[in-house]
Amino acid sequence: MKLLVLGCGTSTGVPRIGNDWGECDPNEPKNRRSRVSIIVESAAGARILVDTSTDLRHQLLANNIAAVDAVFWTHDHADHCHGIDDLRPMRFGRAGPLPGFASEDTLRRLKQRFGYVFAGMYGYPTIVQLESLERVKIVSGFSVASCEMPHGQMNSTAFRFEADGKSIGYATDFNTITDEMVALFEGLDILVTDCLRRESHPTHASLAMALEFGERTGARTTVLTHLDKSMDYATLSAEIPDNVLVGYDGMQIDLR
Repeated sequence: MKLLVLGCGTSTGVPRIGNDWGECDPNEPKNRRSRVSIIVESAAGARILVDTSTDLRHQLLANNIAAVDAVFWTHDHADHCHGIDDLRPMRFGRAGPLPGFASEDTLRRLKQRFGYVFAGMYGYPTIVQLESLERVKIVSGFSVASCEMPHGQMNSTAFRFEADGKSIGYATDFNTITDEMVALFEGLDILVTDCLRRESHPTHASLAMALEFGERTGARTTVLTHLDKSMDYATLSAEIPDNVLVGYDGMQIDLR
């Protein structure tokens, strides 16, 4: 099983428009962050994409990803779904639409905003067949479990993927650690967690919260993501435990 971090930045990316790097060293390539998205891949080569970030086309090209087997969405904020049109080339040559999955609330809002993706229009075929997470347990050889996380006034969905005897959890965009989240991610091989900045935030995890989350779940390795311009890669790497890694665009971790 393999984790590929397509993007690890906050909603504005790093640098922000205006070439604003904040406290991040512009000479460190790992500080250049596109919007968050990941791929998990099984030993058999099956790939699941989580979120269609605003930068999806660039991310797929940079990592030589031509196809995925399914798509999952955490929620419908723009930085997590507005790259949805870049799924269209993956529909070419397929006998049917890509399988897609989201919570009931996210499903409803995605269909309202991107109806043509899920129903086709003007002779163009349906790109994604969107289904509720309530009806999914196994997808492309992956065991899938999920729960809802508080994200300000709405929820974001956390995912646990298992294949080949290994497990990867993905929890981005949350501001509270619930018992359900800890239970879902107990004993993970890799936990990828929201970590916006050091200071507290009303809708995102701080560094202290992200580290606490990793400890409470007992994850072997914790990867920090959704990082803003205050989180310089080298500075942050020097202050976190050995089993915690600062995520970066293009990061790959192979589980064997």
